[in-house]
Amino acid sequence: MNKPLWITSTQERTSQQPWLLPPVEPIWYISPSELASQTHDYSSISLKEMDSVALLNRTDTKFVLSNTQLITTLSALKDYYRILTIHGQRFNHYRTLYFDTPRFDLYNLHINNRAERYKVRSREYIDSDISFLEVKHRTRKNRTIKDRLPTERPITEITGDSEDWLRGVCPIDCSQLEPRLWNAFTRITLVNKQFCERVTLDVNLVFFTTNKVVQLNGIAVAEVKMDSLQKNSPFLSQMQLQRIHPKGFSKYCIGVAMLYDQVKKNSLKPKILWMNKIANGVVYE
Repeated sequence: MNKPLWITSTQERTSQQPWLLPPVEPIWYISPSELASQTHDYSSISLKEMDSVALLNRTDTKFVLSNTQLITTLSALKDYYRILTIHGQRFNHYRTLYFDTPRFDLYNLHINNRAERYKVRSREYIDSDISFLEVKHRTRKNRTIKDRLPTERPITEITGDSEDWLRGVCPIDCSQLEPRLWNAFTRITLVNKQFCERVTLDVNLVFFTTNKVVQLNGIAVAEVKMDSLQKNSPFLSQMQLQRIHPKGFSKYCIGVAMLYDQVKKNSLKPKILWMNKIANGVVYE
C-alpha cells in the first residue's frame, strides 16, 4: 500500500502568541542510523570553515529524491565532499517562519512565474543557536541573492530595526508583512573539496500554521549552490547517472499550497502529485 506524501492534522493552539510555538517533533521516514552509516566516512568541515563558501550570491539547482536515491547518492560522494559538523552533529536542524502580505503577494510572485521574486523569513539554525532575518531574491538572471540580519532570537513580527533593514533590501511594503507559515527540517550539508560548491540535502520537512500541520514523507530536497555553473560537479554527475532531473521546489510555496485553501495553487498540483509518486518509488520518466 502506498504511503501518502503528507499527513495533515488540526491542532488547537491556545497560546496568546501562537506563532512562537515550536514545530511538531519530526517523524523519521528515513532511518537516522542508515543516514549515519552513509555519512560516517565523510571528512568534516566546521561552521567557521564554511565562511569560505557562504555563497550569498549564487546559482541554485534543485532536485527531489526518494529516500533510496538519497542513500545511493550519499554512498557515492564521500571522496568528493566534506560534511558540515556542528558540535559533533552532522544532521542539523532548521526552523523558519515565513512572512507574507495578507494577499500572499510574495507567494503569487512565484506562482505567476515573475522574473523577480522575494522571500522574507526568520530562520533559526538550531544546533548553532544562531538566528537571522533573511531575504532571498531570485533575479531575472536566475541568480539567488541572500541578505540577512542577525537577530537575538527568531522574530515573529516585523518592527523597528527589522523594518528599517527590510526597506533597504526588499521592495515589498514591510508594514504589510505578517507570519504565514512555519517550516522545519533536518539538513545534511556537503562542501566540495576542490571548488566553491555546496550541496544541501533536506529531509523530515514539516510545515505548519497556527492550526494545521503537514509533513512530507519519503522524499529529500537537494539543492546545489555554486558561484557559477560548473560542469564537473560530482553531485550533478551523480544525478545524471541516476537519471534524476532538476526540479524547481519552493518550500514556502509548497507549504502554502497545502495549508491554505484560498490561494491560487493549480500550477502546483501536478508537482505535489509527482512528489507523491517519487515518495512511493516510481522511477523518473
